[in-house]
Amino acid sequence: MQPMNTGNHVVDYEIFGEEMQYVSVELDPNEGVIAEAGSFMMMDPDIRMETIFGDGSKKDTGVLGKIFSAGKRVLTGEGLFMTAFYNGGQGKKKVSFASPYPGKIVPIDLKEKGGRFICQKDAFLCAAKGVSVGIEFSRRLGRGLFGGEGFIMQKLEGDGMAFVHAGGTLARRTLQAGEVLRVDTGCIVGFSQTVDYDIEFVGGIKNTLFGGEGLFFATLRGPGTVYIQSLPFSRLAGRVLAAAPKGGGKDKGEGSILGGLGDLLDGDNRF
Repeated sequence: MQPMNTGNHVVDYEIFGEEMQYVSVELDPNEGVIAEAGSFMMMDPDIRMETIFGDGSKKDTGVLGKIFSAGKRVLTGEGLFMTAFYNGGQGKKKVSFASPYPGKIVPIDLKEKGGRFICQKDAFLCAAKGVSVGIEFSRRLGRGLFGGEGFIMQKLEGDGMAFVHAGGTLARRTLQAGEVLRVDTGCIVGFSQTVDYDIEFVGGIKNTLFGGEGLFFATLRGPGTVYIQSLPFSRLAGRVLAAAPKGGGKDKGEGSILGGLGDLLDGDNRF
């Protein structure tokens, strides 16, 4: 188990698996962890669940603070509520959270990142209680008009540990000052707050009309650390939809060299 020595709730964690990972978080009495709805996997007895409005961070006090926290989550496409898990027993207890699809769980020590980490809006999995999950507003016109998936980013703030999910294979690049990396906007998992981020036009008539890779990509400029995924969920979902049978009837020709012709020959289609 790896310790989280922070000012937030201090917990330990261990990551299991290869393609479909899950993270097991160990809680001392009264310690807690927050998570997105739908990521829970299993927990020990004496772990209690609590639905919280917003992200439950310490800095959001009062009704207005909670409403503002929840509003930030709505802007990133998330729900108004999160789930908190607390150890209400006497000894150490464990609660586990699973990856939503094949990929890697990335532990982020916010204390090492200067108290802030920027990530894709759907990358956050769970974090120590007290970590703030908000929205990273862009002040640049290019990001706002053309950012697509990469425009609205989440920011994780605090001095505890957070866990984000990367689809497919994870690439971790450490950029030196002034070093530039161009990335498909959907392939960004997250980056340090010191990384400068913008949207750039691909350019070229052939690239624009026939490239098939989109009109824009993200430009990341160091210094800082960048995490990149090989399989963004949007790409995975697009390929699943493209391969799905078309039409409302049963697709008996799936996997057959005859395909739709097989349905005609077996008399299943009536005119």
